[in-house]
Amino acid sequence: MTAPDPADAKRYLPWVVAIVMFMETLDATIVNTAVPVMAASLGVAPLSLKAVVASYILSLAVFIPISGWMADRFGTRRVFFAAVSVFTFASLLCGMSLNAPMLIAARLLQGAGAAMMMPVGRLTIIRSFSKAELLSAMNFVVMPALVGPLLGPTVGGLIVHVVSWRFIFLVNLPVGIAALVMIWRYLPEYHAQSARPLDIVGFVLFGSGVALLSWLLEIFGEHRLDLTSEGVLLLLSLGLLAAYGVHALRTAYPLLRLQLFRVRTFRISVAGGFLTRMGMGGIPFLLPLLYQVGMGLPSWQSGLLMMPSAAAAITTKVGTKKVLAALGYRRVLIINTVMIGIAIGLFSLVEPGTPKLLIVLLALCLGFFNSMQFSAMNTLAYADVEGADTSMASTLASSMQQLSMSFGLAAATLVAGWFMAGLPQTDHVLVTDALHKAFLTLAAITVFSSLSFWRLQPHDGDAVSRGTAKLVEQT
Repeated sequence: MTAPDPADAKRYLPWVVAIVMFMETLDATIVNTAVPVMAASLGVAPLSLKAVVASYILSLAVFIPISGWMADRFGTRRVFFAAVSVFTFASLLCGMSLNAPMLIAARLLQGAGAAMMMPVGRLTIIRSFSKAELLSAMNFVVMPALVGPLLGPTVGGLIVHVVSWRFIFLVNLPVGIAALVMIWRYLPEYHAQSARPLDIVGFVLFGSGVALLSWLLEIFGEHRLDLTSEGVLLLLSLGLLAAYGVHALRTAYPLLRLQLFRVRTFRISVAGGFLTRMGMGGIPFLLPLLYQVGMGLPSWQSGLLMMPSAAAAITTKVGTKKVLAALGYRRVLIINTVMIGIAIGLFSLVEPGTPKLLIVLLALCLGFFNSMQFSAMNTLAYADVEGADTSMASTLASSMQQLSMSFGLAAATLVAGWFMAGLPQTDHVLVTDALHKAFLTLAAITVFSSLSFWRLQPHDGDAVSRGTAKLVEQT
């Protein structure tokens, strides 16, 4: 691979990473609406194909932690190119699958490729742009995390309705090939000055713990296991993660260096924002339930009502930097988190007779605030991280983000299941009332999470929003 022109790299890099990450986040949810059709085509029960969704999430959770080591050892350009190649090839295998085991195996491979794409792409962005330029560049990268999960079920449903379910995966081929060409031409190569050894013990402990926890969250509420078994497996997963924590503090080169949490801005953005992401992460699950089960709308109308949030998320990026520069990260994150909670809570007023225009306006507001939140949290995380630690910071942040998505889905499932337990699905009034309570619960969680951002100081993040340097503060 020849080295790209630095000017071209800066011009095209955000677009390359955004396209690739859109594929990744889209594929996490695009299969959901197609499971019944896929099951009929492969001659299996729909429930058995739940593993098609879970296998992708599990593979992401397991392989994200080694992405930083891979990038340091083999270079960001090589690893990113290889990751997109694996993802694209696995998409072809998914589309050609003849039976359920082959499809699940292909999804595992697809998840392994996707696991390298998010942290390595983000790392390349961080190393290519100065902190003063980082916010503008990262705005392109944040969009897929918002748009992909919202559009996934809609796009999947439309593809299944118009053509074969296999095109859910085959649609990745032209996009993946185009991304590979752009990576080859424009992606810069970064290596660590000295490659650290792979923490195999840490990989086994963290990988098995997070995989087991992600699987439990994925099947939560489906009654596949009795309560005792779920409790034992939960304790086992937490024990493995605790064992990794002890191991990481005692080894010279841990898989994930937990000492990064001593950097206040990184800790508040990643760990403090975990609860915020949980409240936000359940919305793509609850909104289709409200529209289809509660209000009795057809799936295509439900899909259209999900799109305003995605549109708002894209258009918001224009003013994000100016807002952060004027108000600062602390004020924006505190106020914006509360506004997200209020917007989520307002969906408790949506019922069958609510005008569609009001629903669209509410969805636009939610998309606007969500977009601002993701931009702020994702860029604040790297405001005070030194250059040598960016690879580890990107890997650690991506791992926490993946876990927060699983926790958000599980929380929404738990809350909705609790309020809808025993209700007849045909009674739209009772179901809508139960879902209203679920929205209010997630709203309360989100508003409560704003307390974590009170620990920020007024000038935290100025290196990113205003281009002013400061010493790294650790507490």
